[in-house]
Amino acid sequence: MAEPIPPNAPVLVIGLGRFGAAVAGQLDRLGREVLAIDVDAALVQKWSDRVTHTAQLDARNMDALRQIGAKEFSIAVVAVGTSLEASVLITANLSDLKIPQIWAKAMSSTHGRILKRIGANHVIYPEAEAGERAAHLLNGRMLDFIAFDDQFVLAKMYPPKPVRNMSLRESEIESRYQVNVIGVKSPGSAFKMASADTVISNMDLIIVAGAGEQIERFSALR
Repeated sequence: MAEPIPPNAPVLVIGLGRFGAAVAGQLDRLGREVLAIDVDAALVQKWSDRVTHTAQLDARNMDALRQIGAKEFSIAVVAVGTSLEASVLITANLSDLKIPQIWAKAMSSTHGRILKRIGANHVIYPEAEAGERAAHLLNGRMLDFIAFDDQFVLAKMYPPKPVRNMSLRESEIESRYQVNVIGVKSPGSAFKMASADTVISNMDLIIVAGAGEQIERFSALR
């Protein structure tokens, strides 16, 4: 059985476009050691003082990956998205190096299937996910939306009028609308866990959990 990957394991990020730079930058802010690489010298220079380590190289070249010690990494992110050929070849190289956890950006479902077949453990569809999220946000009063699957969604929103100025017990949100309010934020306060006695006011923000269809209906209440 393979040893578990430590939660603070260094991460190899390949590609410093918008997606790759966002991943590398956030990992660095979280205190993770990052080696970010790209073929573009200007991008490497731009990020050289923002993440732990950077290097200019072509990750399609297996020898170049070996020279930077890529096989020593437990986690790698293939953030190359403009070239399917490059994405596939880089993912295959990482798989050949037996990197335990490979995350790869895909431009389409076909691209994603190819990446999985050649060794990607996790495939990310940032454009599609961003588009789906934007559609949900435009379709109601939701301020944020995270879908784990169709049957479990978390949404941040202002409370619909039918549930304002009463406790969650009184409004019977769960039985009437098949959603659960799990967090409430009053103006000037932090989010807190909701209970049956929590009263939702007009100015509160709420975090709601439930199936996607029910969340949509609940957010659209007037």
